[in-house]
Amino acid sequence: MTSLFTIAWIYLRIGLMFVGGGYVLIPLLNHIMVEQYRWLTLQQFLDGLALSQLTPGPLAMLATFTGFRAGGFPGALIATIFIFLPCVVLMLVVGRNYDRLKKIDIISSTLDGLLPAVVGLVAAAAWNLGVASLTGAKEFLILAVGFALFKWTKVTPMFVILGAGVVGLLLN
Repeated sequence: MTSLFTIAWIYLRIGLMFVGGGYVLIPLLNHIMVEQYRWLTLQQFLDGLALSQLTPGPLAMLATFTGFRAGGFPGALIATIFIFLPCVVLMLVVGRNYDRLKKIDIISSTLDGLLPAVVGLVAAAAWNLGVASLTGAKEFLILAVGFALFKWTKVTPMFVILGAGVVGLLLN
């Protein structure tokens, strides 16, 4: 069992990197949870990632799940608190000063530079997930249909995810 201090430190660091939303963290989470600490197998990680899409705050739920696997209920609680702590503190500080901060050139330029990096991290996460989970024609078909529905319709992502699950069940 991993110490609660270790869990807190890991998730505090992950929370500090939560720039751009959770999907940019998928490669980091995979490295930490599967490769470094071996809290999950790759298949458990992918299953947890898929299941977490059915919940609000998907990657935070994955953190809770992994914290539970690493340290039981206290580990789940610590992981959840510490993954959110940096962004809560940052939003309290930035939120109160947003109008003033957005007018500072260096901050505006920094944010403009972050966007392409975030897109690259999301693309890398998609690539890693694809390599690990797209093994046959069925998976590629579900990917293509899900992409098309999400890109060119107003279907809610929840229906795309649930529909993909049903299709996967029926085609199995």
